[in-house]
Amino acid sequence: MDKQEILKAVEEALQAKGSRKFTQSVDLAINFKDVDFKKPENRINADVVLPFKANELKVGVFADGQVAQDAKKVADLVITSAELPEYAGDKKKQKELLNYTYLAQPQLMAQVGKTLGQVLGAKGKLPKPLLPNQNLKDAVEAARRRISLRTKGKYLPTVHCIVGKETLTPEQIAENILAVLEAVKRSVSETQIKNICIKLTMGKPVTVQNA
Repeated sequence: MDKQEILKAVEEALQAKGSRKFTQSVDLAINFKDVDFKKPENRINADVVLPFKANELKVGVFADGQVAQDAKKVADLVITSAELPEYAGDKKKQKELLNYTYLAQPQLMAQVGKTLGQVLGAKGKLPKPLLPNQNLKDAVEAARRRISLRTKGKYLPTVHCIVGKETLTPEQIAENILAVLEAVKRSVSETQIKNICIKLTMGKPVTVQNA
């Protein structure tokens, strides 16, 4: 899809900017053709790190030792292996966990999965492993910009996600949309993208047809 066409559509969608008493999100719907999402091999299941934050995501880190100490400086929540049993037996704490997106030391991945897998997995909140020698601050900042793309429900030929807030510039939102489309094209061909729709939370959708 042409970047200028997407930018033009974003600008049109943002005409309702500031018309509500809350900050509206910019929503993206990608509609497909000639693809059957009932077949598991066709389904979209991807994480995308956007160039610009689409939402104010809080990041939690499962870590021990020095990594846990460092994480307290950059993350919103740090949970050590010793604290995991507390969450396993507390429904209120488990509910609070769903407000975060997660990273984890590789050696804690299995323990987190065993202890909280049912809680986090059901909401697509299982942690991403921290890579060896990865800069923790960079990893947390990337997590704040990460969104998930999933085909859901009855596997209708569409995928929805948030690509920004109305406080972003049209150019920033367009860059986020292009990043999402690039991720989608790793699962389906570009010819199978019928069109995209861009809209504010309470705004009118603007459609861009694929060539």
